[in-house]
Parts: sequence; structure tokens; C-alpha cells
Amino acid sequence: MEITVDQMYAIENRGHEMGFLKKFMMENAGAAAVRRLVEAVDDIKLSSILVIAGLGNNGGDGLVMARHLAGYGAQVRVLLLGKPAEIKTVESRWNWSILEKMPSVKLLSEVTLNYIPDVIIDAIFGTGISGDIKEPYASAIKYINASDCYKIAVDVPSGLDPQTGLTANIFTKCDMTVTFHKMKQGIPKRRDLTGKVFVEKIGIPPESEEGIL
Repeated sequence: MEITVDQMYAIENRGHEMGFLKKFMMENAGAAAVRRLVEAVDDIKLSSILVIAGLGNNGGDGLVMARHLAGYGAQVRVLLLGKPAEIKTVESRWNWSILEKMPSVKLLSEVTLNYIPDVIIDAIFGTGISGDIKEPYASAIKYINASDCYKIAVDVPSGLDPQTGLTANIFTKCDMTVTFHKMKQGIPKRRDLTGKVFVEKIGIPPESEEGIL
């Protein structure tokens, strides 16, 4: 079953009201995406991984992934596209604060094209995309597309509208996309951008769908 972006927001909010907090959803989403990534690459311990994170909850999923991947022994770097004080949600701020206490994860202020990791995690934009993509996000997307490595999108490739399947002025092209709870209607329309798609459950109670689906 495919659902709309608005339905997904409503389901998340209902689950949160039931006590299954959004930080648990974020934790489970990041962990599920890491499990898929570990299956896809040859040896995660030998892999250099760059998480490029936006300032919203999609970025927060990427921050969770960074922590889990450090636990696997991977060489993890995180590029936050903005200042930590600009992180938009309490869940993402909470996950950033953990990474700040982890020397095993290198936090970057910028990245240049002479650094190409084995894996890039696209955690820039999720479902809330609207309008043209501006800096510093546009340069980050160009960097991802120019890098010859394995690319995984969290929830949706950045710049792809998961509702319509339409794209912004710039967008990423990934090898794998891990989306959460249920498939959003626009994602299957752009397999050329998503690569292989997995839909992962993240613990949202099925009762949170009542009256919405």
C-alpha cells in the first residue's frame, strides 16, 4: 500500500501522541537503514563513510546512522549543512549532542571533492521539500553526484518529491533508498534516482493509522 506524505505525518504524530516518541522513530529508522547498508557493502569495518546531514529530521536519521556505523567499526565522518544551533528538531539536536561526545565520529565543517569516501549517506532532505534547492545544499548534492562511490538515500533521494515523483532544480541519484513505515506514492515513479528501494518498519503502532488510512 502506498500512502501520501500528509498521511505519513499524521501517522507519526498519532504514534507520538500514543507515547511512541519521534526520537524512537528516528532511532529505529537510522538503525534499519544501517542494517540495509551493512548488507550492501562488502566489509563495513573497512569502509569510509560520509554522512551529509540536513538540519531537519532527515538529517537526524543520518546522525543516528553515523553512531551505529561507528559501532560497526567503520570510519565515519559527518558533514552538517549548517550550524549545530540551527538544527530544527529536538530529536536531531539530541542525536547531534551524542556525536559531539564521540571521538570515533569525525565532524566536518566542509568537504572538498578531493575526498571521496566508499559510501555517502544522503540525509539532506526528506519529505518536506519545497521550492528550489539553494546553497549550501545545492553544492552538497553536486558533490554527491560527482563522487564515484556507493550512495544511499535516507527516506528519499534529496530533491525528489516523495509525493509526486517530481524533482527540484537539483537532486541526488542513489544506489539504494531506505524509506520508512510505508511506501510514499512518488518514490516508485523514480527508480532511476532511488536505486533499490526498501521499506522498513520503525515500530510505529498500527493503531496510529486508524482514521488516517
